[in-house]
Amino acid sequence: MSTAVSAPGKVFLAGGYLVLDRAYTALVFGLSARIHILVKDIESSSGVQLSEIVVQSPQFRDATWTYGYHLAEDQGGIQVTQLQGASTATLSRNPFVETALTYALTYISTILPSPHIKPTSITILADNDYYSQPANTPKNASHQFIDFGVRLQDAHKTGLGSSAALVTSFTGALLSHYLPESLFSLSSDPGRSILHNLSQASHCAAQGKVGSGFDVATAVYGTCVYRRFSPSILSSLGDSGSSGFATRVKAIVEDTDASLKWDTEISKRGVTIPPGMALVMCDVDCGSETVGMVKQVLAWKKADPEGSKKLWDDLQACNETLAKKLTAGAEIGEFREAFGEIRGRIREMGDRSGVPIEPKEQTELLDAVTEGVEGVAGGVVPGAGGYDAIVLLVKDDKETMLAIEEFLVRWSKEKGSNVKLLGTRGELEGARKEDASKYESLVK
Repeated sequence: MSTAVSAPGKVFLAGGYLVLDRAYTALVFGLSARIHILVKDIESSSGVQLSEIVVQSPQFRDATWTYGYHLAEDQGGIQVTQLQGASTATLSRNPFVETALTYALTYISTILPSPHIKPTSITILADNDYYSQPANTPKNASHQFIDFGVRLQDAHKTGLGSSAALVTSFTGALLSHYLPESLFSLSSDPGRSILHNLSQASHCAAQGKVGSGFDVATAVYGTCVYRRFSPSILSSLGDSGSSGFATRVKAIVEDTDASLKWDTEISKRGVTIPPGMALVMCDVDCGSETVGMVKQVLAWKKADPEGSKKLWDDLQACNETLAKKLTAGAEIGEFREAFGEIRGRIREMGDRSGVPIEPKEQTELLDAVTEGVEGVAGGVVPGAGGYDAIVLLVKDDKETMLAIEEFLVRWSKEKGSNVKLLGTRGELEGARKEDASKYESLVK
């Protein structure tokens, strides 16, 4: 039996940094760029009992991970151990895969007896836009899953939320594969809630911290207005394998602990892209250290509580204005004004905190493309900001797309940079089951 699930990346249009505080919301769009997971049963010889799961990411070099698993004592859940496998090379860990596997199998073990967790092979496929490609790569490469030709740790991410999309699709594929549809369905509200809660828990554990969770929420639900959950919800889970871990995971995932109720707010009502418009991304191929930037902004917020609150309240109002214009539709001039108000306050936050949220190079690029291409309604440096990407709201027609591409070619040549229009676009749908047969030719 084979099961396939995909989940989208994200583009954080409005609410970067504000999303860390439950007093504010974020406007996050799902993307057409997805992470795809294919799970297949491993057939073993008659009478042979295997407890092995093999995970491969064939677009990268040395990207196969083999795991053994067993049920821990005292309700400790499923413990996962990386095995050497056939390779003699030094083991490379993948904490997101390993943690998602541990958490998903632990939750499944609380519902099904452990003998039902059969050995499987799992294939990870990433749409091309998740990683920067060489300047000579054709934008419209016919292959959906190109060979990036490097090790995973050497690839340059484009900032589309690959780890959250990976954990969500990986978790959704395991749940869909091992559990009957009567117990878990991706297309149902209870199923999406289970996927969201379990993916948030494992993603935070893999990161080693409790983040805001906007990227996982978008991977599950797609485009939404998001208010974060209280970090205390996940702080009591403890380490995998510890006594009672499986019981705690089940309670968190199914939201049955009255003292730790999920308080996330995820609204899809009225969040859309106006007809005739599209959200597009430009890869600047120069990543940023998001963690350090966030710490510095939070240090400024703590040092100047009054000033930061006023600025964040203003920024929240600007973000809400943009969301209303997106929902109701507006003229390009109105969108440019709304984006300008947001960007002005983001630059002010950057100046006050000493963090390059919208660096001068990005300001110059955003101003130039907005003023230089008629169909561009405006844009921002998404999320935490920095150097890795910009997002633009544009007219959805061939003339505008061609004009943007030609502009970026000239810009890159003049500046000695490599700015490219990505093929991915904003879309509304979250995680979904896929037809497993369409991946068969890609998987050995």
